[in-house]
Amino acid sequence: MRMFRRFGLLTIFLAIAAVMASAAACPLNSPSGQVQHVIYVQFDNTHFVRDNPNVPSDLEQMPHLLNFIKGNGTLLSNHHTPLISHTATDILTSLTGVYGDRHGVPVSNSFRYFNPDGTSNTGVSFAYWTDPLFDPTTSTPTDTTFNMLTADGKNAPAPWVPFTRAGCNVGAVATANTVLENIATDIPTVFGANSPQAMEVASNPGQAFADFVGIGVHCAAGDPLCSSANGGELRFQNQGLVWRRGSNTTY
Repeated sequence: MRMFRRFGLLTIFLAIAAVMASAAACPLNSPSGQVQHVIYVQFDNTHFVRDNPNVPSDLEQMPHLLNFIKGNGTLLSNHHTPLISHTATDILTSLTGVYGDRHGVPVSNSFRYFNPDGTSNTGVSFAYWTDPLFDPTTSTPTDTTFNMLTADGKNAPAPWVPFTRAGCNVGAVATANTVLENIATDIPTVFGANSPQAMEVASNPGQAFADFVGIGVHCAAGDPLCSSANGGELRFQNQGLVWRRGSNTTY
């Protein structure tokens, strides 16, 4: 069982996820057939509605961004933030379309989980999508269930899977849990405990962090971009084949 707590830290977070493939290989089914890329940008803690009626909202104080959104699309103001609202939960709710009770991170960016003896340990929300719970204080946490956990105990569906199944590649930069977030649990989960990447973590953790954390590409099955020759790693997630590779490879 997990017990969650809130931290008051507010951050600005930019996340970009791009679907990159030819129209023939990646059918996005737009009405005119002209859409070839989808770019998703998320700003953390950027409010449209005023908290204080006498103080302009975040977006009102960023007129270039507000006017860009209004001038190039539709601004939806009927939104319902997760409660309690914080960076990881907000981003993961946007990516999954469900609140934290259904994707496993109801409160963030850190929490407490219970040990069998009644004590509790620290858990961190930021870990790769298929990771077990990430406890930075120990290498042997007592809770080894998925960090991204559905109510029925399964790994929450990842947002890239529908695209990769359709033949599209999905790139992500600094997007919560869609990229490697740490080198403690992410590297053994994605590459294996005895992999060359894990050996780099042991021998040079600073370099490993720079090499692998923060950017990644999930490729359609069989796409040569994420082949083993390019440092790709084949994973099976949510009944879909997903390629994931570290940022130390040029692409």
